[in-house]
Amino acid sequence: MRRVDLVVVALSAPLLVGVYEEGRLVERIESEEKTSEALPKIFKELLKKYKIDRIYFARGPGSFMGIKLVYIFLKTLQIAKGIKLFGCEGFLFNKGAPIKAVGNLYFVKEGDRIVTKKLDNLTCSFSLPQRLDLPCNEETEPLYVIPAV
Repeated sequence: MRRVDLVVVALSAPLLVGVYEEGRLVERIESEEKTSEALPKIFKELLKKYKIDRIYFARGPGSFMGIKLVYIFLKTLQIAKGIKLFGCEGFLFNKGAPIKAVGNLYFVKEGDRIVTKKLDNLTCSFSLPQRLDLPCNEETEPLYVIPAV
C-alpha cells in the first residue's frame, strides 16, 4: 500500500482533498456535496487505497460548520488510526485573498492578525499546492475569528 500525506480544505464549497506522494500532488478530489456527506465517502476510498501518514488541513477562518466537521472527523482519524495531524491557516490555499465569513463580511489577514471587513461580493476560491511545503504546525484547534454575537 502506497504511503501518502493528505491536504484537506473545507472552508467553503467545494471541499478539496489532495493526495501527496513524496511531497508532490498525485491526486486531487473535489466535492460540492455537504462536508458531512463528502468526507466519509472520500476517506472510505482513500483508506482502502493508501496508507495515510499525515493530514494537513485548513483550520480556518471560513465556514464554521465546515471547520467543526473537518476538525472532529480528522481528530477522530488521528486518534483511531494514529495519523499525524497538522493545522494550517486557510489563507495558504487562496494566495492570501479575503475569505467569506457571513453576509458581506470577509476575513482578511493584516500582518499577524485576522480581522473581518465589509467588502463587496468577492469570489473566494481555494486551491491545493502542487508541492507539500506548507508552514503548518501541530496546532489543530479550529481557528474561529468572529466573536459571539
